[in-house]
Amino acid sequence: MATFVLVPGAGADPRVYGATIDALERRGHHAVAPPLPLADPDATPSDHAAAIVDGVPDRRDVVVVAQSLGAFAGPIAAERLGATRLILLAPMIPTPGETAGQWWETTGHGDAIADLVARHGPMGTWGDAAMQEVFLHDVDARVARETQRYSGAPGRGLFTEPWPLTAWPAITTRVLAPSGDRLFPPAFQRRVARERLGLELDDMPGGHLPMLSRPDTLADRLVDLAG
Repeated sequence: MATFVLVPGAGADPRVYGATIDALERRGHHAVAPPLPLADPDATPSDHAAAIVDGVPDRRDVVVVAQSLGAFAGPIAAERLGATRLILLAPMIPTPGETAGQWWETTGHGDAIADLVARHGPMGTWGDAAMQEVFLHDVDARVARETQRYSGAPGRGLFTEPWPLTAWPAITTRVLAPSGDRLFPPAFQRRVARERLGLELDDMPGGHLPMLSRPDTLADRLVDLAG
């Protein structure tokens, strides 16, 4: 029985994982999504990692799951928790000394979503139409409405701290990439995972937010990858 520690992406309240937590517990595992300092705009990935560690009472057979921008805090927390597995879900994979603000340019992300930028403009200007197309295209409308309260703008501190680890943690790591992710298309994610971690992708159906669109499928894949 594993303890899954679930970390969301930029600006998201960890309660976005509610259905996934239920699905993991039905499969006989523990799961927790620790509260994060979302009200503090200056909180850094290191601050988020500290909150994650503080929110994990049971540290036996810990599997850290870090989604999107959460991949900056997730490995820091995983190392401190002595995690047995680290699963990066639709992740922004950092390198030592890199800030999340720099990541977009250093990975060449703009080229990967050039068609979206041509239609909707730069990411910072995206409105409802872009959010629907990129993030919610496979999320049930009722679920999207009910979980809207868990969405928010990420604080500036998440983008300004150089990633503090000097090397990737010595923890078995997997990169789980949704095949329909429109923000981080699989070809882009595959290249970044190979270049930065020397890893191939594990995949699952769905878009960038599988905890909303496919929580049961996500739980199955997490259990599989946890070994």
